[in-house]
Amino acid sequence: ACEATVSLGSDTGGSIRLPGSFCGIIGMKPTYGRVSRYGLIAFASSLDQIGPFSRTVEDSAMLLEVISGLDPKDSTSLDVPVEKYSTLLNTDIKGMKVGVIKELLSEGVSSDVSKAIQNAIDIYKSLGAEIQEISLPNIKHSIGVYYIIATAEASSNLARFDGVKYGHRTKDAKGLLEIYTNTRAEGF
Repeated sequence: ACEATVSLGSDTGGSIRLPGSFCGIIGMKPTYGRVSRYGLIAFASSLDQIGPFSRTVEDSAMLLEVISGLDPKDSTSLDVPVEKYSTLLNTDIKGMKVGVIKELLSEGVSSDVSKAIQNAIDIYKSLGAEIQEISLPNIKHSIGVYYIIATAEASSNLARFDGVKYGHRTKDAKGLLEIYTNTRAEGF
């Protein structure tokens, strides 16, 4: 709708990247620890990241410069210098290596996606990048592992919403067990 130049989202398993691609905008999940997660209600802590949405790569780069860096309120944020991402956008990529995971280009990939990836590879080659096929044979297990980690961490994170310290608390309970069960039934 072009109502905002940039915005923020949270991404666990694609919640920035997928809507970005479906809507024709930039959606980026930064490296873990690059952006503070302070204030985020976590689904799966080790997978959740805050990242930018924007209409251009340049806008995402500038927003990432602003939101990156050490946050004393987030022990998982990294204490490393923040690069000027926006100044790196037009740098020469001649000699850079771009890894292409062969297992992600085989069975189950639509022809449109394969064509888009091949077009990107051709562009990188024309700009002087070295394309290197790599193999991650265990990547076939990644979705299963994701769901094990995500649901285990979600369970742990949601356990705190029991009506004692966080969130909604039932008004109708006789005893601790009813506080927990009624609170969760009403709140979730």
